[in-house]
Amino acid sequence: MPQMFPMNWIFLFIMFSLIIIILNSINYFYYFPMNKSNNLNNLKLNKIKLNWLW
Repeated sequence: MPQMFPMNWIFLFIMFSLIIIILNSINYFYYFPMNKSNNLNNLKLNKIKLNWLW
């Protein structure tokens, strides 16, 4: 069982990153109907957030 522990952590990390990516994509669609300038600012912010994560 202790040998499985590192793999488990890697799997959890991958799942966490996937969830973050999915939430960010939902964010893109959620902000889409707003003003165009607002939309562009939010896209820039999300890109900065993604760059910070990776």
